[in-house]
Amino acid sequence: MTVRRAFRAQRAIVAGAESACQVTVEGETIVAVDPIDAHPAAEEIIELAADEVLLPGLVDTHVHINEPGRTEWEGFDSATRAAAAGGVTTLIDMPLNSIPPTTTVAALEEKRRCAAGAVHVDVGFWGGAVPGNLADLPGLHEAGVFGFKCFLVDSGVPEFPPLGSLQFSDAMAVAARLRALVIVHAEDSAYIESAPEPSGPEYAAFLRSRPSIVEDEAIARVATVAKSRGTRVHILHLSSAAALDVVRRFRGLGVDITVETCPHYLALDAAGIPEGATQFKCCPPIRDSANRDRLWDGLANGDIDMIVSDHSPSTAELKCTGDFGTAWGGIASVQLGLPVVWTVARARGRSLAQVVTWMAQRPADRVGLGHKGRIEVGADADLCVFAPDEAIVVDPARLYHRNAVSAYSGQRLTGVVRQTWLRGERADPDGAPHGRLLTKGDR
Repeated sequence: MTVRRAFRAQRAIVAGAESACQVTVEGETIVAVDPIDAHPAAEEIIELAADEVLLPGLVDTHVHINEPGRTEWEGFDSATRAAAAGGVTTLIDMPLNSIPPTTTVAALEEKRRCAAGAVHVDVGFWGGAVPGNLADLPGLHEAGVFGFKCFLVDSGVPEFPPLGSLQFSDAMAVAARLRALVIVHAEDSAYIESAPEPSGPEYAAFLRSRPSIVEDEAIARVATVAKSRGTRVHILHLSSAAALDVVRRFRGLGVDITVETCPHYLALDAAGIPEGATQFKCCPPIRDSANRDRLWDGLANGDIDMIVSDHSPSTAELKCTGDFGTAWGGIASVQLGLPVVWTVARARGRSLAQVVTWMAQRPADRVGLGHKGRIEVGADADLCVFAPDEAIVVDPARLYHRNAVSAYSGQRLTGVVRQTWLRGERADPDGAPHGRLLTKGDR
């Protein structure tokens, strides 16, 4: 039988290890993974160069696309072009920063209408849990959201308020009945209110306004409620490594709790942030180098499950104010996640196979997309051709992000995505979009 396409790679990441192999694709699916000397009849054979590695497409479960309502910050077209350029083949869109937020079925349908025909990679959606929408959660679940996001602290936008203690417990109970995943921005509002308020150009003042105890206390509260309610829970954008002690303890008590961190927490540190450089502002904040080292240890020992971008862009006018009290808190990085993480990982003796596990397989598994984020028979033919030794210098004007603002501007990174393939077809960021809109349980 003649198959559609075969990829031949001297280096490929398969089953958690690097090997030489041939990956055969029929339709949208991987149908064989063979030794490289196999010779199936294929209409097209793609031979990777000696300096290239075949990876599964990355899965980024934490992306703020912001459309509709704030499309000038980002949008489905620009965000998914950037994703394709960065080797990301699947995104899950966050429910806030769009207007309306994804807190009702009607809002979800509006978001899907905006995205239809405009996405260059596959896109799913989180629902939101906010005060007053408990009755909307079952409908959102039935409509196919991948779970529910909530805040324990001001989200930064008025249309997505945080949950109080009783509201959070009630939302966790509803999610438990639905067997839905709850993803939590875990910072404690009481500690933030008692800390000094940030203002001005000094990064250290901003860091003092959100000390690590803000995360540690909130994560302990989330884990306690998850245990009492029997809810599956996921901690977003972990910055404080001290909180991992709590995570380990509650896992030992049987709580189904996972943790993500982000490229900026693994690559940057507080001492390197210049005065007034508000492109580095995010919440929770980038902390010191010792904390960063402990985050890497947490990845290595399994306390941290995955790395996702928390791509949270805004306009340059909102981001580049020079005042850490007023600037928008978010780092745009969906296109740069792989080279940022790989640059630091290789310097720390971590393997490309480990990076793939953290950035592709585990995010896919946590949201129930077991056919994504891996090179194996039966999986979607989502692939990334990566040159791990090629260097680039980041120029924000050359990124596909809608706004040319980057915390990595001018940095020299190692690793270039040369091609991205989505379900067996080339995902060219300058080409026509052929991504799909995903729902929970899709194959």
